[in-house]
Amino acid sequence: MRGACVISLLQATGPITMEEYMKVVLTHPEKGYYMSRDVFGKKGDFITSPEISQVFGELIGVWIVTEWMMASKPKKWQLVELGPGRGTLMADILRVFGVLKVPLANLSVHMVELSPALSAIQEQTLIGSPAVDNTVPTNLSMNHEGPYRSRALRSGATVSWHHNLKDIPLGLSYVIAHEFFDALPIHQFQKSDGNWREVLIGVNDNQELAYTLAPGNTPASLAYKQMLTDDVEQMEISPSAMVTMEDIAVRIRDQDGAALLVDYGCEGSSRHTFRGFRSHQVCDPLVEPGSCDLTADVDFAALKHIVNANGAASHGPITQNAFLHKMGIRERTEALLKSATDSQSTRLVSDYEMLTSPKKMGHRYKFMAITRRHRHSPTPF
Repeated sequence: MRGACVISLLQATGPITMEEYMKVVLTHPEKGYYMSRDVFGKKGDFITSPEISQVFGELIGVWIVTEWMMASKPKKWQLVELGPGRGTLMADILRVFGVLKVPLANLSVHMVELSPALSAIQEQTLIGSPAVDNTVPTNLSMNHEGPYRSRALRSGATVSWHHNLKDIPLGLSYVIAHEFFDALPIHQFQKSDGNWREVLIGVNDNQELAYTLAPGNTPASLAYKQMLTDDVEQMEISPSAMVTMEDIAVRIRDQDGAALLVDYGCEGSSRHTFRGFRSHQVCDPLVEPGSCDLTADVDFAALKHIVNANGAASHGPITQNAFLHKMGIRERTEALLKSATDSQSTRLVSDYEMLTSPKKMGHRYKFMAITRRHRHSPTPF
């Protein structure tokens, strides 16, 4: 939703929570930032690891196959991706499955995606045009239960698109969430005169969006009172992240499988990290809403608590540098360099540095895995 519309909304309703602001700006059905455009890549506002190098997706594919083999190669299983971007990561994973001769006839692929524009791009990436089969008519209604689109891959697997994780059937699943949790709405809190106050977004005297502190308790400050600790001055809490994490943990606890989360953040929330990204640069998230991505650091400690409280096991987080090197990124890059042209070699080395350098993405991004309790720790945790 664009700036003038947001200002008009707040003039009518008064200040709203950051959670409400993120929801309306990012996922408004008609005017949301994600809903009608391709926001990824050099021409978009940010670029993700799968778009940088195919090796990233290949190594995650190897990780999934390793976990599948450790589970005695179950015949019927599900592969789930939350927030699949352009579909590049899933395409790289499925290509690895093909190279490693993983039987796919009993595999179902599930993509959790709200955006009609991005789901169409994902379909093109995975299937191309025309599709092999229309197994379920397209239905983009947000109230539609079950998949709103389903297609058959040439490998024999099926791929379906859903609005929510809860719409995906129960069953043994391997869940991938790459840069998904950072975009989930948050509540932000600030300590003022020794008391916690929620940070709201309203309109100032200059008719501009501005932050303001709630004068007293809000439903969120009361609901999350036990999480607002005394040893910090600022906190961010994402109910959506906690609900999603609970769903994943319960599925794995009851149905088996594993999950892999890749995102930026740290263990614990002690500062405000809410920000915008426009043209690959950090920007003010209140200026020109709807024209930039909105994001906040992931609190891995909160997610681990949810996992453990719901009877599953968490592993990590470890840095992207550590995960990729232990999974063989150096060896894979060296193998590709042997048959690369000069320009390809330059690109491969540059991509390797971007993904693994501590000064770039190597330490900023973290990997966390979720499994059933009382089983082996997944590679390479």
